Amino acid sequence: MTDIVEKLYSTGNLSDSELEQLILTDDEETAELLKKYADETRRRYYGDKVFLRGLIEISSYCKNDCTYCGIRRSNKDADRYRLSREEILSCCENGYELGFRTFVMQGGEDPYFSDDVMVSIISEMREKYPDCAITLSLGERSRESYKKMKDAGADRYLLRHEAASEELYSKLHPKEMSLQNRKKCLFDLRELGYQVGAGFMVGAPFQTVKDLICDLRFLQELRPQMIGIGPFVPHHNTPFAEEKGGTLELTLRLLGILRLLFPKVLLPATTALGTISPIGRELGLKTGCNVVMPNLSPVKVRKKYDLYDNKICTGEEAAECRGCLQRRIESAGYTVANERGDQIDFKIK
Repeated sequence: MTDIVEKLYSTGNLSDSELEQLILTDDEETAELLKKYADETRRRYYGDKVFLRGLIEISSYCKNDCTYCGIRRSNKDADRYRLSREEILSCCENGYELGFRTFVMQGGEDPYFSDDVMVSIISEMREKYPDCAITLSLGERSRESYKKMKDAGADRYLLRHEAASEELYSKLHPKEMSLQNRKKCLFDLRELGYQVGAGFMVGAPFQTVKDLICDLRFLQELRPQMIGIGPFVPHHNTPFAEEKGGTLELTLRLLGILRLLFPKVLLPATTALGTISPIGRELGLKTGCNVVMPNLSPVKVRKKYDLYDNKICTGEEAAECRGCLQRRIESAGYTVANERGDQIDFKIK
C-alpha cells in the first residue's frame, strides 16, 4: 500500500482502483506515510502558516429540506434567528480587532437575504475593510445574484457539492434540488472570478467508496481553490438521527489524499472534525490542512445554528474562540497567519 502513496506523491494522481485501495486501507504504516507526505506538501507551498477565517453565521432559516441537516425546513423544533446588518458589521469589527483578514458569511438559504440586502452589506464591508477577503456561503443562487455580489466586493464563495454521485445526492436532498443545478452554480461562480470552495461529507448515509472516488474526480474537473470536507455528524431531528457518523480515520485519510491531489489547495480542518475528536483539528493540520474557521457569531445565536449534534465552540466569545484555536495550532507545530490567505498563484482581479 505504501507504493500507492509514493505514486500519488510523485505523480499527483491515481487510478480508480488505486484510490479505492487507499481509501479502504486501515494499514498504519500507509496512514503515517500519507500524513508525512501531505504535511510536507503543504509546507512546500504554505510553510507552517495556518489561515484564520472569521465565521459569521448570519441565519438559521432555510428553505431547503436536506435530510442530514439540523436547520432543514421540516425541523419544527429548530430555534430560528437571523442577524441584522448591524450585528453582522459588529462581528466584522470585533474580528478585525482580533486579527482576522477574512470574513465568511454563512447561512441557510434564507430568502430574507435578497440580492439587495446582501449587496448593501457586502459593499459596506468592502468599504470598511479593503484589506480583507469577503467570503460567502449562502447556497444556491442565480448566476445574476452571484454576479451582483461579486461586483459589490465578494471574493470567495463556499458551496459544498455534498455528493457528486446522482444516486447519493438524491438520497441526501429533497426532490426539488438537483446535482445538475449544484454543479451549474459552482461553474458559474468560477466563471465569474470567485475563489471557489466545494467539498463533501465523509461517511454520509448510503455513501460508498465509489461515491467518494466520484467526489474526487469531480473536484479534479472543477479545480476549486478551497476544498472543505468533514465527517458526517448526525442530528437528532433529522431522518438520519440513528445513523453512524463519519470516522476520524477515514476523514484524515481523505484529507491526505486531497492534499496530494491538489497540492496548492486551501484545506480547512473543520469544526466537525473537532466535534468527533478532541484533537481532530490538530490531526487535520498535521495531515495537510492549512485553514481553520473560528466563530465570530454572537454567542446568543451559536447554539441555534444547529447543523449537527454536539457542535463545539457554541458558548465561547470570539476572542476566546480565537485564542483557543491559536494555542491549538501552535501546539500542533504551526503558526497563525494574520492575512487574507489566498491560494498560491490565484490571480486576484
